[in-house]
Amino acid sequence: MFRLIPLPALAAGFITVLVGYTSSAAIIFQAAQAAGASQAQIASWLMVLGFAMGISCIGLSLRYKMPVATAWSTPGAALLVTSLAGYSMAEAIGAFLFSAALITVSGFSGWFERAMKYIPLSLAAAMLAGVLLKFGMAAFGAMQSQFWVVFPMFIAYLLFKRLLPRYAVVAVLLVGCALAALFGLIKLDGLSFAIASPVWTTPEFNWRALLGVGLPLFIVTMASQNIPGVAVLRSCGYQPPVSPLVGWTGLINLLLAPFGCFALNLAAITAAICAGPESDPDPKQRYRAAVAAGGFYLLLGLLGGSVGALFAAFPQALVLAIAGIALFGALASGLALAMKEDNQREAALITFLVTASGLSLGGIGSAFWGLLAGGLALLVLNWRAAR
Repeated sequence: MFRLIPLPALAAGFITVLVGYTSSAAIIFQAAQAAGASQAQIASWLMVLGFAMGISCIGLSLRYKMPVATAWSTPGAALLVTSLAGYSMAEAIGAFLFSAALITVSGFSGWFERAMKYIPLSLAAAMLAGVLLKFGMAAFGAMQSQFWVVFPMFIAYLLFKRLLPRYAVVAVLLVGCALAALFGLIKLDGLSFAIASPVWTTPEFNWRALLGVGLPLFIVTMASQNIPGVAVLRSCGYQPPVSPLVGWTGLINLLLAPFGCFALNLAAITAAICAGPESDPDPKQRYRAAVAAGGFYLLLGLLGGSVGALFAAFPQALVLAIAGIALFGALASGLALAMKEDNQREAALITFLVTASGLSLGGIGSAFWGLLAGGLALLVLNWRAAR
């Protein structure tokens, strides 16, 4: 197994899943509850979301030999928390199907890929750096609450980066978990594992739900998730086939929506973990980290409703430190690439600052607005050259 997926790739895959679930699993619970879901339906939501991410990570990464990481739409889940009130579960499922159909069409038709060609690589790299900045800062901020857990993790990273760079993140993960267990910070009380079962909900198509929930869910997923997801892969040196990637995520979403798969998209933050140099020095082999992440997603999909309790057992400081340190390489590469071109440097800086600010307008996150602000700055500052 280790010859097929070496330990650094397995560690990167595990950290990908750890960061993805701990950062937003609670929002999924809230979104399902807003739709009036029962405990069995909530478990079904988490089950099919895990299966959707696992199948797409493994299938797309093996097909295109690049680290294609997928995720549920966290901004989309936050949108559902506030927008599903007053609608039945069947109407919510109808809205999910509508959004998934729009994603499928926009992917396979090629119009989304054509739009992505107009985003310069420097702005994409600056956006990636802006997204990852808060994770890097949070790793050091976590020292304030758990210094004797996080500081040794940082020292382990420096030592292994100097001596055995391929295993630096593995060492950080092992040291952090060992110290957290030693200090009694990992809480396993009341933790139980139960296999979930899919629960079918027959959709109802209410035009108010389609326009009030489905259409905003589509826009938020494409603008806040798929655009950054493509930009991350490009900034890491890959040339992803955008149309089939988006199309297949939309199709998987469409097939599993009746069971609670509300939105599936290309990952951005967690994709940077798989696509970074820590997962493998050879960029051609980093797809194995995304395959490992897919395997962990499938396993967690089986656990369904137990997922929340499982990841709640890890202390927040440990998760923040692991995520931040694992993203050091991707953050450094993004900053270097963003500032490479003299005539695009200031526009890239604006993209970086707007993205890092956390600005959110109209339910769309700062990554989209960062690209928009940087593109506007690039157009104005290089107007004569453009002409």
